[in-house]
Amino acid sequence: MNLTWLAATGFRNLSGEARFNPGLNILHGANAQGKTSWLEAISLLASTRSFRTAAPREAIEHGAKEAILRGAVRRGSVDKELQLLLQPSAKQTFINGKREVTTRYLGNVVVIAFTADEMEVVRGAPEARRRFLDRGVFSIHPAYLGTVTDYNRVLKQKNTLLREAAESANPLAAQSMIEPWNDQLALLGTTIHQARLDYVSRLQNEINPTLFRAEEIRIRYRSSLEGRGDITNYLSLLRERLALRLPNELATGYSLVGPHRDDLEVLSDGREISRFGSSGQQRSALLILDLAQLNVYYKTFEEYPIFLIDDLDAELDRTRIEILLDYLADRSQTIVSTSKRSLAESYCQRATLLEVDSGRIVETILPARRQD
Repeated sequence: MNLTWLAATGFRNLSGEARFNPGLNILHGANAQGKTSWLEAISLLASTRSFRTAAPREAIEHGAKEAILRGAVRRGSVDKELQLLLQPSAKQTFINGKREVTTRYLGNVVVIAFTADEMEVVRGAPEARRRFLDRGVFSIHPAYLGTVTDYNRVLKQKNTLLREAAESANPLAAQSMIEPWNDQLALLGTTIHQARLDYVSRLQNEINPTLFRAEEIRIRYRSSLEGRGDITNYLSLLRERLALRLPNELATGYSLVGPHRDDLEVLSDGREISRFGSSGQQRSALLILDLAQLNVYYKTFEEYPIFLIDDLDAELDRTRIEILLDYLADRSQTIVSTSKRSLAESYCQRATLLEVDSGRIVETILPARRQD
């Protein structure tokens, strides 16, 4: 899977087009010139989501009514042109010029991004780790997106009813209205639980802790229902706990039970890395998890996703950079950014160098030109 070109209109400070090649591509230039924005545009084109903001409309250039991202992806001998239209209140997706629903658009190009914000996966709140897992599951099981969407919709409706009940004179009177929503949450939550468990097992099988000479990295899916009963019969246990905790939920005004309260445990030599790991250990752990995702995808589809790294030398020391880029060399198309021209030029024999200035790609140098 390779992104061959990307064009941006009305997106942050970007303009013009970037052309990429298989293998390593390095965006370089001074700070605040738009390198990260080009990576964000790639991620948005692939997933319709930004790694910089929860509201992609914020990326629309000031004064513009909309932003348009267009690009082409090559998978084997098949080329597809993708387009994402961002408007203040809506997103529209297109494949080869034809409007497509998001569920059919997603998955045409898959990106794994290593960014400063993604460090929350190993050192932040459980929500970041749940998103990490859900992105991974969706990448190999596209229908999973519908399950998560339905679960979140039902949960939102249930929470609305719980809030209204908590503010009423008799919260328990709303119990009969909420029970049907709990029935849906039990079925959808069981599907999510099983999908995440399976994906964590696949990830663990692909973890290569020796890559960065790191401590042993192990992961475990930690259900919020552990210790509450027979978790091997998750559907029955979830139904039981939903019924048992409903009076408490009516009193507090929000849902207390379900996979939206689960976590991914990331351990380094048996210790929780979010609490006890150094910054370097946390970076290594996230890279190890990202590369495990890369391999899970490859074993499913026999091709690698695109790998993005923002501000390469800010997040990684030179040793990790060398190990990582060598590992990716024969696997994934890799697109990275750096503010250091010297670092970019040190890879000139094997990388396509793209210089960014004021949001434009002002020079592209192919590795072949450097070898003459």
